[in-house]
Amino acid sequence: MNRFKASKFRHTEARLPRREAWIGGIRAGSGASCGNHVKASCRWVAFNAEAAGVLGIVPLECKDGGKRTVSQLCCHSDAVTDFDFSPFDQLLLATGSADEMVKVWRLPESGQDMPSGAGLTLGPGGGPVDVLQFHPTADGVLASGAGKQVTVWDVGQQQPLTALDSHGDQLQSLAWKRDGRLLGTSCKDKKLRIFDPRASPAASQHLDTCGAPSSCRRDSAGIKSPGMQPGKVSWDTRTTRTPGCSGWAPAIASSPSGSARAAIPLYDADTGLLVLAGKGENLLYCFEVAPTQPALTQVTQCRTEGSTRGLAAVPRLALDVMACEVLRVLQLTDTALVPISYLVPRKSIQDFHEDLFPDCAGMLPATGAQAWWAGDSQQVGRVSLHPARRPTETFTSPLIACIQLQAADTDTGPTNTDRSEGSGYSSPSSLASPGSTTTSLSASTGPSSGFASSPSQKSLQSILGPSSRFRHAQGRVLHRDTHLTNLRGLSLTTPGECDGFCANHQHVALPLLSAGGQIAVLELSKPGRLPDAAVPTIQNGSAVVDLSWDPFDPQRLAVAGEDAKIRLWRIPEGGLRETLQEPEAVLQGHTEKIYSIRFHPVASDLLVSSSYDMTVRIWELSAGREALCLRGHTDQIFSLAWSPDGKKLATVSKDGRLRLYEPRRSPQPQQEGPGPEGGRGARLVWVCGGDYLLVSGFDSRSERRIVLYRAQALPEGPLSVLGLDVAPSTLLPFYDEDTSVVFLTGKGDTRVFLYEVTPEPPYFLECNSFTSNEPHKGFVFLPKTACEVREVEFARALRLGQSTLEPVAFHVPRVKKEYFQDDIYPPTRIWWEPALVGSAWLAGEDGQQHRTSLRPADMTPVSEAPKEAPARKFVPASVYLEEKSDEQKKEELLSAMVARLGNRDDPLPQDSFEGVDEDEWD
Repeated sequence: MNRFKASKFRHTEARLPRREAWIGGIRAGSGASCGNHVKASCRWVAFNAEAAGVLGIVPLECKDGGKRTVSQLCCHSDAVTDFDFSPFDQLLLATGSADEMVKVWRLPESGQDMPSGAGLTLGPGGGPVDVLQFHPTADGVLASGAGKQVTVWDVGQQQPLTALDSHGDQLQSLAWKRDGRLLGTSCKDKKLRIFDPRASPAASQHLDTCGAPSSCRRDSAGIKSPGMQPGKVSWDTRTTRTPGCSGWAPAIASSPSGSARAAIPLYDADTGLLVLAGKGENLLYCFEVAPTQPALTQVTQCRTEGSTRGLAAVPRLALDVMACEVLRVLQLTDTALVPISYLVPRKSIQDFHEDLFPDCAGMLPATGAQAWWAGDSQQVGRVSLHPARRPTETFTSPLIACIQLQAADTDTGPTNTDRSEGSGYSSPSSLASPGSTTTSLSASTGPSSGFASSPSQKSLQSILGPSSRFRHAQGRVLHRDTHLTNLRGLSLTTPGECDGFCANHQHVALPLLSAGGQIAVLELSKPGRLPDAAVPTIQNGSAVVDLSWDPFDPQRLAVAGEDAKIRLWRIPEGGLRETLQEPEAVLQGHTEKIYSIRFHPVASDLLVSSSYDMTVRIWELSAGREALCLRGHTDQIFSLAWSPDGKKLATVSKDGRLRLYEPRRSPQPQQEGPGPEGGRGARLVWVCGGDYLLVSGFDSRSERRIVLYRAQALPEGPLSVLGLDVAPSTLLPFYDEDTSVVFLTGKGDTRVFLYEVTPEPPYFLECNSFTSNEPHKGFVFLPKTACEVREVEFARALRLGQSTLEPVAFHVPRVKKEYFQDDIYPPTRIWWEPALVGSAWLAGEDGQQHRTSLRPADMTPVSEAPKEAPARKFVPASVYLEEKSDEQKKEELLSAMVARLGNRDDPLPQDSFEGVDEDEWD
């Protein structure tokens, strides 16, 4: 029978602290990435916050024992995918993002002020950054993975040292060997690759994680499916029985519970302890990795209250060694950071146990980036964890200027940057510190975690990230009395470039399935059930591909047909009473089927159309002629949109290009830039006063996303990209220029996304979405004047169902609804009156529409409402009791009891016949 040496960690216990020790009151992000979502240094803890591109920063230790300060670090214009602290400089943080950038930040030594800008920026690369990790021995070396390529950076020089691109699929994980000589990666092609970055890129080993021998990968209870689910690579540097792998064995970890969830491994090479947890699970497994059989032995497991979003290991130098704490893990949940301590019970907790705490790597680098790249392989010195022998020297990396935070009445000296002798590497003096403007908020970590009272809105934003004033917006379907029902024979096959139907404040036009391109025109002022008999229609003569109401003439409807003609129809006052067969005018000029049509937003009698003939034509309706023809497209034009001032026209097409025209100056595009990657459809709208363009489309993996561009810098690419979901329908955006809220939904969807768009990071502020019970066939918004301002309604739409048309109102919950909410309703544009006629616009004139207030005459603006006296703050009785002596408490209690007894002689209400009529008593 085999005999194995008993492990000193076999009795290790995982202990969850009381809630008072939790870092609560946070809102963790839920973005999908390969990263751990939380990392820790000896000074700070960083985690993905709910807002895209934002990290939450909180101190690892709390000096006052009761409160933690959670701050916000606005890092990127898109989601932060991975980040890592330097192993030497505890204030140095590297972040990677879906915006293809890698940034390096220097955090403050203490306090709440986070840096307002990155110290260094690397990239952009060839795709979104998936993973990154600092080098374990050399200061200033960073490995980042994007797509199928790993780039090793010299951070100080801000340039790549090498690129390792022999991967067959997307990277999932990378890890440096402890001595810094080799780099291991894992990716979706189920291959584990081992590189020597300083040698030829061809000098790499490819190990199949599904069929590799046991000497090349760990495979035991708890990690049995490395090639089947997303895994992460780690290292067992103590193993020496694998000559083919240069004295170490790589390990691939997948979900320990055997589920399809991605695994998060945390491995401590000094003790051989491995903690595993699956994302979304609440079980944490602890194994001991040994160089002998059994290779993996389960030590303990721990069940937590919340599901795991991320895990981070606390550096060994921060452990409580006198309490025999051999490992500490921070679990990131939806609302808290939970520290979990792994303790080895010992009889004497007053002694330092050398067998549990071997020397660990120090915090002074062995070499610099250029020296390492030249072949220097010096190792980081080992230091003792004994409290009396623990080193006190610290290291400040010269990569970024050191921030010297000074209070008004204190003077903080420079950081000690002494180096031990014989290291061969020294750091230059610190540079000047950049400014910092970010504020933060103290959050209680007690049992009732949540946010403490905030001195300002900026303080709240420092924890949650910037939030929208419309984040609590609610959408509701109005009463059935306002619905149009019994709709029959609707055409649900209009092209993706069309919204499906169109409406103004009086009429709604619905294409029908009948031959000949019939269109039903219904009156919004006459809701109810439609008769079973046929209703009067417009006989367009050709199948409808798009239709639009004239904003300056509510009785005129433009309809584009498959026969490449645009027909203008005039609807009689009061609605259709008989079938219309003769249009008011017919516009001909396109040689192939038309995509979409849009009226000019400022000038009357101007219409623009796009067609399969790759042209965009502007029509002067009063003359019935083609005025301008724009060219330059090479593929299908998905969408076009006028700028708010009517001077420019933007298009997005299937060739993946975004184009900007000034039609009166040139028929060729003024600017071109990269558009959405996918070729399945896209829409665009102008936002933020016409300075930005928002494009909704697909990525290469068919994920629906919205992309923001600066209108004057299209060649520079997108400012921000936000993924929403995976669905087949094209997102149809509607932008409310008064509130900067964009509404996004698709045909066949049940959900409407709401985001406030801002010209500053993080650009998209999420609001409550609206969800319906059944999929809608179309979703069209009405003009602003249709909103009921007394109910704080800021947008109204029409939802087309299978046989119904339902008004949907979006409003903001407010307490003082008797006042006009002038912060929600700025002066709105008088969209129903043109600023000039089309001929004047074509001649080069520009007009500007006036604005008007939506405030009813009998309502007072909320900004002018009388100020109320501040409500008395409630203070719990326990506060008063704590301030009184025991004798005072006894006297007050006795007095209260005597007063209660004295009331026994008081008459009761029924004794004096109060409260009822006299004839009711018997």
